[in-house]
Amino acid sequence: MDKVEYTEAERWLIEPKPGTAAARARDFGVDLSLTVSNLRMTPAERVKRLDDFQHELRLLRQAVLLAKQNGRTRSGTKAVR
Repeated sequence: MDKVEYTEAERWLIEPKPGTAAARARDFGVDLSLTVSNLRMTPAERVKRLDDFQHELRLLRQAVLLAKQNGRTRSGTKAVR
């Protein structure tokens, strides 16, 4: 995996000063490197990524509903009733 090079401004967010909102978010468990990677994208790229995610989520929901209608279990076998 390639090492990511951060700008000074990005490093300020990745390694926040104690007591800042970014430090509280990091301490809460927020992956600030993901925030930086999202900010590196253009607004159009972010919207496309969101659209792609929503499309995949719709497909997943349809597959789950279809499996329930066909009485499939998690193992892929037909449920016995």
